[in-house]
Amino acid sequence: MTVHSIDTPAELSEPSFLYFAYGSCMCPVDLKRSLGESTHRYVIGPATLPGYRLGFFRRSEKRNCGVLDIVQDMTACVEGVLYQLPQRLSPLLDEREVGYQHELVTVRCNGKTYGPTRTYSVVEKLSHEIAPNDWYFNVVLRGAYTCGLPETYCWNLFHHMHRLQRTQVCDRTLRSA
Repeated sequence: MTVHSIDTPAELSEPSFLYFAYGSCMCPVDLKRSLGESTHRYVIGPATLPGYRLGFFRRSEKRNCGVLDIVQDMTACVEGVLYQLPQRLSPLLDEREVGYQHELVTVRCNGKTYGPTRTYSVVEKLSHEIAPNDWYFNVVLRGAYTCGLPETYCWNLFHHMHRLQRTQVCDRTLRSA
């Protein structure tokens, strides 16, 4: 297996790093809010992270809902977006990802293997998933769709988030009855 280093049409003239986004950061518009500049030009393309699955194992105080995390699962894979970000944006990305830690992974994108690639995983995972709110639900789906993730993956992600929301509403209803 050949692992490619950074190799994109928009070669940066400054030091950079590879970043695999699988949650709200898949949406370049949302990522711009934290990084302070447009990130569209840094997108390499849709990417696949084998050996992991998604879950909502963290409650974000800021967003007041469950947010995405990755957990190892050799039978699964996570779809997301591969970015080549300037190194100067690294501290801002770390600041955005409070409660997460760096994890170096290898991803597939455009028929090539890229590594080491930075992604983030939750430091203190919950034992159960917490539903996303409607805003987070929509920004994750917008990023997945905008960046060209496979349609079946987008539908599976939609159904997973919808099921969590529906289950959470049912649980609240039962507790208040």
